Amino acid sequence: MNSIQKNTLLVIRILIGWHLLYEGIVKLISPGWSSAGFLSQSQWILSGFANWVISHDGVLRAVDFLNTWGLIAIGLGLILGLFTKPAAFSGTFLLLIYYLNNPPFIGMEVAVAEGSYLVVNKTLIEAVMLFFLALIRGTEQYGLDYVLHHIKNVKRP
Repeated sequence: MNSIQKNTLLVIRILIGWHLLYEGIVKLISPGWSSAGFLSQSQWILSGFANWVISHDGVLRAVDFLNTWGLIAIGLGLILGLFTKPAAFSGTFLLLIYYLNNPPFIGMEVAVAEGSYLVVNKTLIEAVMLFFLALIRGTEQYGLDYVLHHIKNVKRP
């Protein structure tokens, strides 16, 4: 990859990281936030699981905790370039869960929507980009992964 390509991937990694980090922080500082509202709108293949989560208060609290802190950890990992590949794979997984709960298909409109989509929305685009970042080499070149790799490989006398 040339430097323009590497820098573009770096910017994509940081932008998606920022978005996920921000979403996690908003959930953390919003009093009474819960994923129950999103899950109650689930209309596709994960709707049965979503209804089960909502019906069990302890499970819902665990999902809320994992969702909030997962977003924060994934976002920080992507921004800092720390554990970049696991962060990208984890982000892909989390975003696909969101997508599979509420995809933008005809007849599956949700109460809160950012716009009009048909099949492709920002969630799917970010998931695909994170999957791409997880698969290619060189995305860890700019970040703490690079620093840790070199510290680990320094020969000690």
